[in-house]
Amino acid sequence: MKLQLLVSAVGEEPRHLADKMNLSTEAIIINQTDYFDYEEFERKGRLIKAYSFKERGVGLSRNNALLRADSDICLFSDEDIVYSADYEKKVLAEFEKNPDADMILFNVDVAEERRTYHIEEYGRVKWYNSGRYPTYSFAFRLEKIRKKNITFSLLFGGGAKYSNGEDSLFLKECIQKGLKVYCAPVTIGKETVRESTWFHGYNEKFFFDRGVLYYHLYGSLKKVIALRFLLKHKDVMCKDISWMKAYKLMKNGMKEAAE
Repeated sequence: MKLQLLVSAVGEEPRHLADKMNLSTEAIIINQTDYFDYEEFERKGRLIKAYSFKERGVGLSRNNALLRADSDICLFSDEDIVYSADYEKKVLAEFEKNPDADMILFNVDVAEERRTYHIEEYGRVKWYNSGRYPTYSFAFRLEKIRKKNITFSLLFGGGAKYSNGEDSLFLKECIQKGLKVYCAPVTIGKETVRESTWFHGYNEKFFFDRGVLYYHLYGSLKKVIALRFLLKHKDVMCKDISWMKAYKLMKNGMKEAAE
């Protein structure tokens, strides 16, 4: 098996980025810039293809990488991930141990205040526990993703209309279409601290956009799960906006999504 990284970046110099991320496998870099360009180069004997497109949107960026991928196993990545020296060995080893897996989710260390997940044991990922994993944890068999015609939404994520959630929607579609998704308590890298491209505090747009996302994620359970989400996190998220107002904003988002 061969591993290929699919990297989404904004305004980076590709060779510098490859060094910064410690890439030691083949990779495709989709660089969101103000110009068009393409270059190939090698790092540690592995081919890296870098495309610069005059466009914005993380979903579009990841779809562009998917279109150009040509490996057995692919791993989504962002420009702020620094990989351990043995990440290739770790990822491929998990697929070798679990030939039944179509996708495996891995740990990437992040700062405590930004952490949305941490895998502590092996397990199967189902629709009801899939909403907390970031895209950079996803490794998958490319053939399976293409066979099921799975791509990223262009409505959600950095550079799109709604703030975030493209990762959760992608994972939900994988599970709905029958892919076998597992998680492994294996750490393959760490995230470097940077300013978020989409999070600007728990403001009205945050809750409205979250309502739109929940409409697409949870269907008839959307309001119940939204209320549970707010009550669980209200001490952190509802300091400036009351949880009741936040719930109303989320329902307004759901209403817009249904129109």
